[in-house]
Amino acid sequence: MSEVAAEKSLFPSDPEDIKLITLARATLARTGAVQGASVRDTDGRAYAGASVQLKHLQLSAVAVAVAMAASSGATGLEAVALVGGGEPSDVDLDVVGDLAVDGTVIWCADNHGVVQSMIELS
Repeated sequence: MSEVAAEKSLFPSDPEDIKLITLARATLARTGAVQGASVRDTDGRAYAGASVQLKHLQLSAVAVAVAMAASSGATGLEAVALVGGGEPSDVDLDVVGDLAVDGTVIWCADNHGVVQSMIELS
């Protein structure tokens, strides 16, 4: 799956995307983790997760949020928000790509929820 960085607008026009960023930010604040992430599936359900740094388990917040969605039966993702972790890693892009539909968007925001970049998967 190729990814295309989109420099259209660094502020989501879809209120549901704004909610995803807020959910990811709240998860980050609640857990004190390095990253917070949330995803919205094609049925409109949202899932959130924080990065995990245990001795025997290390997962990015994106991986946790996608795993939450997949384990709940999600078959597609419309949007992803990553807060506090900069850009998603190549592994994160692959994980999202496993469930991405055409046009899935990844919003990357700082710890304050200010969008730094947006990636659209195609």
